[in-house]
Amino acid sequence: MMNSVAPIITPGTLRLGVLPPLSLYIHFPWCARKCPYCDFNSYQVRAGIPESAYLEALRIDLETALPQIWGRRVHTVFIGGGTPSLLSADGMERLLSDVRALLPLDPEAEITMEANPGTFESGKFKAFRDSGINRLSVGIQSFNSRMLRQLGRIHDGDEARLAVEIAQRHFDNFNLDLMYALPSQTLREAQDDIDTALAFAPPHLSIYHLTLEQGTAFAKQPPPGLPDDEASADMQDMIREKTSVAGYWHYEVSAYAQPGRQARHNLNYWRFGDYLGIGPGAHSKISFPDRIVRQMRFMQPKAYIEQTIQRMPVQEEVAIAPQDLGFEFMLNALRLNDGFEAGLFTERTGLPLITIEKTLQQAVAKGLLVRDHMTIRPTELGQRFLNDLQQMFLQESGVS
Repeated sequence: MMNSVAPIITPGTLRLGVLPPLSLYIHFPWCARKCPYCDFNSYQVRAGIPESAYLEALRIDLETALPQIWGRRVHTVFIGGGTPSLLSADGMERLLSDVRALLPLDPEAEITMEANPGTFESGKFKAFRDSGINRLSVGIQSFNSRMLRQLGRIHDGDEARLAVEIAQRHFDNFNLDLMYALPSQTLREAQDDIDTALAFAPPHLSIYHLTLEQGTAFAKQPPPGLPDDEASADMQDMIREKTSVAGYWHYEVSAYAQPGRQARHNLNYWRFGDYLGIGPGAHSKISFPDRIVRQMRFMQPKAYIEQTIQRMPVQEEVAIAPQDLGFEFMLNALRLNDGFEAGLFTERTGLPLITIEKTLQQAVAKGLLVRDHMTIRPTELGQRFLNDLQQMFLQESGVS
């Protein structure tokens, strides 16, 4: 394992004129049940959650990371998992108190917590709001009980609706996560899910195509009745039409927002901003004036706690090679349907735009990108074939 302060004391080759905005990600690795489609670093609760030891480890992790981000203001916080809503109200208060004590947190910071139906208690969620959580992301996935059973969720359709009602009661800013192209799902059933979600008028919607991620139970044994590409495309077209009519801006591949309600934390990722990740398996991207570094914490909760108590939470650390930065930037920025300002590439990578000029020209010629002197953005064709578009920049970088 490399020394966690190596990027500060070892000179690099980049020249970043300004450091990007900084976000904080906090990982909570436990769930009531591991879903068969989930490839996140999460673990089913079997013998209780070591809440006190875990919160102490998170505090030490954050303290250990401070020299790398010293003096930088944190603009957004995202508590993800796993199921962070399994944390006690007192535990959440302790966690956010530690964050505020150790970091210069923006007074207007967006502080999001993920929550799953089946873990909702109105009084507890009021306490979460009082502790400083100001945005909730609710993992609904579907309002159809049959679909939920096939996805291995612990809640049913009625509990999903109740969860949204509780979210509305305590939070004026919340997101609903939904999935489509589910096993044996019809276009009508997918439409019913979208109609139900829109009836609640959530400020933000994240709508994902079910994918069989490597290493998941679904990948090992695919569920029967998955919709084919044509049926999935029909569902996607329906989603775009209905959200547009309802006044939502489709601003990212899977994200739809009411005006001014985009996810600020995720926008920072997509614009190649910086983020410090603490907790088991959490990833970080941290810029210094002369290099950009990626880190990963120890993945297993027990190992993470043990290593962090010794003030060695980082398992892997590497500086991004300059020749790979073009792909890394485009991999994120091309997810935004409105693209990005051309100058942002140099600001966030320290490289001139000419570094990727050849591939930009090829993408424009193929009708996948459109550009002017101000912006670069994917066309509708580029959005539909985003993986192919991103792959073009991967080939240019020489990443293998």
